[in-house]
Amino acid sequence: MNLRFPSTAFDETVASVCHGTATEEQAVALNSLLLSDAEARDEYLLRVALHARLASDPDLFVPEVPATDPAPAALPLGRDAFRKTHRTTRLALAAGLVLLLGLAGWWGFGPSTARRGPGRAVALLNRTVNARWNPSDPVPRLGAPLEPRLLRLESGLAQVVFQNGARVVLEGPAELRLVSEAEAVCTSGRLTAEVPPQARGFRVIAPHLDVTDLGTAFGMNVAGGRSEVHVFQGRVQYRPEPSTPGTDLEEGNAAVVEDGAPPRLVPSDRSGFEPLFDLQALSTAAEARRYDAWRLAARRLDQDRSLRVHLDFEHASPNDWRLPNVASRNAEVPFATIVGAHWQEGRWSTKPALAFRGVGDRVRFALPGSIGSVTLAAWVRVQALDREINSLFMSDGFEPGTLHWVLRDDGVLGLTVIGPGRDHQILASPPVLTPDRLGSWVHLAVVVDGPGRRAVHYVDGRPVSRHPLRIAPPYSVGTAELGNWNAVGFPGSDPFLVRNLHGLMDEFCLFDRPLSPEEIRSLHASGHPQPESSDLR
Repeated sequence: MNLRFPSTAFDETVASVCHGTATEEQAVALNSLLLSDAEARDEYLLRVALHARLASDPDLFVPEVPATDPAPAALPLGRDAFRKTHRTTRLALAAGLVLLLGLAGWWGFGPSTARRGPGRAVALLNRTVNARWNPSDPVPRLGAPLEPRLLRLESGLAQVVFQNGARVVLEGPAELRLVSEAEAVCTSGRLTAEVPPQARGFRVIAPHLDVTDLGTAFGMNVAGGRSEVHVFQGRVQYRPEPSTPGTDLEEGNAAVVEDGAPPRLVPSDRSGFEPLFDLQALSTAAEARRYDAWRLAARRLDQDRSLRVHLDFEHASPNDWRLPNVASRNAEVPFATIVGAHWQEGRWSTKPALAFRGVGDRVRFALPGSIGSVTLAAWVRVQALDREINSLFMSDGFEPGTLHWVLRDDGVLGLTVIGPGRDHQILASPPVLTPDRLGSWVHLAVVVDGPGRRAVHYVDGRPVSRHPLRIAPPYSVGTAELGNWNAVGFPGSDPFLVRNLHGLMDEFCLFDRPLSPEEIRSLHASGHPQPESSDLR
């Protein structure tokens, strides 16, 4: 069987895999296709993930609330009642899903993927300067944990901090494979490593040069058939091959291995690594340029007459409870009110953000009147999803036309649109805020196009789900909160109504029109703390 993508045969084969009815011939053909076609792999993973979500969590099929049911607990992405009713069905589906995912791992990605389970981070990407990564690889995110993987830096500088405390700075072009929290393999490029006492024994392997630190700062240069190690402080132990005896190399010395010949000793040369030692200064300068560029873009944005609320989180005094609305059209909402939240470092070290942690932390404002469409956008850094519902922006209570924009504890981005009477519509994305994204800045947006009767969720400038919109405009904001919710008229003792955010926010925008995909991408690009790899091309 010869399988191609896209094709009807591909669709039928993936469906058979998802339902556990695939034949051996289909499995072999699919495996062969997935190994050779990246687009087919992406589509396959998307469909399997969607099937897994539908099979294991019936919350996506939230039933309409019967007219005789009370409104409060059932409306915004509620799950408890549905969970109890369908527990037996879900357990059966989950059991089948385990078999499905086991087969998918064996067919497509080898036994190691099927057995791996939850990932284990060994390092994180700490700083970059003009970093351009290989476009065929997943782009590592600043501050995000890194599991064992290959990093291919085409140009620029990047600092990787291992979990044992070792810090490695790469200069592109370079390739570094992260093996464990105490080991890496450099196949090409230039790097420096600073190893504190608690990380003693940190190891970097290059062609014909296996280096183990003994409390040191060192540099390595790997190019062609030549591998070098230069000791700038302390000492290392090196071997031409892992099986050969180790030799100590002291501060001020270097070892060079060329084309497999025996190592030769030369004086260490720090000058060839100067840009790597300048990472801190270069990073600070690049950060300042990005910050200035965002401020310029933000001032232009403020002239948009559809921008009703723009909280940039940088024009407030640290001791002031007022957060200015810097949009030019701000007469109706001159400022928002800070309650409980405290100031902290934001996307850039010189820009503040508000941290939400306690159950009382929130920002409140009131926007009168009604609107036909709305776009919400915010830069947030979520530290934890420790509530079933975690508030981003929510109008008080359940008044008709109001909106509740939230993150669920499984990383689903959700919007509840309240209609007349007990009517409502829940628009839920797939899980988008996965554990590896916690602690990193992310741009979230949702576009509610009233006349077009559609809504779109965006993450980092890209659409993640589209939904037909059943509830017609007008919509309203009224009194609303960022990072929390005032459930007007409902008992405060119900834990389901506690929806405070655990994280930071340092920009929020509310437009009274549907922004285009290009405009959402522009909001993300202008506000990203570091330029994307595509911005450097």
